[in-house]
Amino acid sequence: MEKWEKIEAYYAKEHPFKAGIAILREIALKTALVEDYKWGSPVYTIGNKNVVGILAFKSYFGLWFFNGVFLSDPKKVLENAQEGKTKALRHWKFTAITDIDKATVLAYLEEAIANQKKGKVLVPEKKKKMIVPPQLKQVLEENPSLKTCFTKLPPYKQKQYCEYIAEAKQEKTKRNRLEKCLPLIRQEIGLHDKYR
Repeated sequence: MEKWEKIEAYYAKEHPFKAGIAILREIALKTALVEDYKWGSPVYTIGNKNVVGILAFKSYFGLWFFNGVFLSDPKKVLENAQEGKTKALRHWKFTAITDIDKATVLAYLEEAIANQKKGKVLVPEKKKKMIVPPQLKQVLEENPSLKTCFTKLPPYKQKQYCEYIAEAKQEKTKRNRLEKCLPLIRQEIGLHDKYR
């Protein structure tokens, strides 16, 4: 199925908010935004950069501004998508088409477009450097073949082992976790691979 067919199918699907998302689409298409389809829903872009998505859920529909943190939000309608985790994304929820003030929605879209053109984007923080716990570090230094197996693991799997051992509060628990991890490291498999 072509991208445009997926977009049309999204808007044609029967659900309580079909008319609401159609109005939001109509407003978005009045701007310079380019309609695209990503992650199973319509996304509107400028210069191939994501600006806003239109989504419908069980109890609401709305706009997802990818760099909404930079919007002035004069009507105080934007919410952090996931407090404590989401840095830039902000959403504007609607529960009925009567909630939609077309002029206000258009103003928010135009501001989001202007911000994107100015390059106002939140750059993700660099991830913390992995710290190998002393217990694991000592065992790896004493056993070169085990160290080779550990270094063959992808960084995220190495990090899983390090965090698993380091986050134990008692020394006895750290040793027990280390003993549990060693056979898995020798097999060059990740701590959570059995759940995949």
